[in-house]
Amino acid sequence: MKFLHAADIHLDSPLTGLSSRGTVPESVTRHCTRRAFANLIDLAIAQDVAFVIIAGDLYDADWRDYSTGLFFAGEMRRLNRPCFLIRGNHDARSVITKSLVPPPNVQEFSSRKTETFLLDELGVALHGRSFPDRAVPEDLSATYPAPVSGRLNIGILHTSAEDPGEHETYAPCHVSGLIAKGYDYWALGHIHQRRALHPGNPWIVFPGNIQGRHARETGDKGCTLVDVQDGRITDVQHRTTDVLRWASVSVALDGAETMTEIAARLRFELSAAHDQAGGLPLIVRVTLSGATERHAELAADPLAIDAECRNAAAAVSGSLYIERVRLESRMPLRPLDQDGSAADLEQAFLQALDDPDVQQRLLVEFSALSAQIPSGSGRDMSPPPRDINDLRALAPEAWHIVARALSGEPA
Repeated sequence: MKFLHAADIHLDSPLTGLSSRGTVPESVTRHCTRRAFANLIDLAIAQDVAFVIIAGDLYDADWRDYSTGLFFAGEMRRLNRPCFLIRGNHDARSVITKSLVPPPNVQEFSSRKTETFLLDELGVALHGRSFPDRAVPEDLSATYPAPVSGRLNIGILHTSAEDPGEHETYAPCHVSGLIAKGYDYWALGHIHQRRALHPGNPWIVFPGNIQGRHARETGDKGCTLVDVQDGRITDVQHRTTDVLRWASVSVALDGAETMTEIAARLRFELSAAHDQAGGLPLIVRVTLSGATERHAELAADPLAIDAECRNAAAAVSGSLYIERVRLESRMPLRPLDQDGSAADLEQAFLQALDDPDVQQRLLVEFSALSAQIPSGSGRDMSPPPRDINDLRALAPEAWHIVARALSGEPA
């Protein structure tokens, strides 16, 4: 017997950060969550799974129209085997106002109390509870019942678990508490990156979302296929379902002296990312970092380097697109001939940061300058310094610029 565990479908959720730029063809982005969900159903049918689990956030928000529900119902009819689902924070009972009568193979867990569904012919007991509201601060797993003796017990839970704060905290719980419950498998949802919190006896798994939707959801996305033999879990595998992929690419510009060399490095790093995408369309956020003589040129014309990045992407593949460009390069720091007075001045320059009034004034001025930078270039600027540690990190380069200006050299 096999079953499929998925979560965080976010059906009909739009991709973010792209609509206003027009850099990715609509044919690539259109209905990507629907197409990924269809891949999920294709996989379930091909693997002849006994049932499918959706551990929350099937929907991203209230339906804009009934086509969202009609699409899901159609895929469930195509699945033609049981699907057990709970509601999460995005599709909590109080959030979704529209509804359709689901196909008979769909079983939704109550939001009022924990429920247990028994599959007698398979020897399986599934325990779960839906979110009544978007915000659920309590540990729902504490309300889950003891395991049913002689069954494969599966807990279905939408939770932030022990997440350190990367995601919003909902229905938090401890891995130790889930283990103590005595179930064989915990099918979790909410965290969009695949994680196995406990790899066996019991398995506690976040499968991740089935389709990346923005630049922070990088890498392959999919679901978890579970193999059960003689009432015991024997194999747990990640299977991909996404139809386009996101990547973060860092290009080191240290020592690059010409735009030709920078373009070559861009093509090299983008080509490596493209190869890892396995033939899927790839949307990339590029970060340019390091010390280069071309820094001033890059900073002076953001549209030019943005276009150069897109030019390099097009040279690699017609299915590789740039989401945005972050410029974190700097001028090389070269040794300066300093007499004793210059050294004393450097010490005074750097020690000025010890003054709280100077710190506060600099932070305010950086924030004001950042607000004046025009948007719309497609290039993602580094954020202004936020604290004294950020200021100290900038201080050596700032002094270098000041010292060269005092010596009459070009910065």
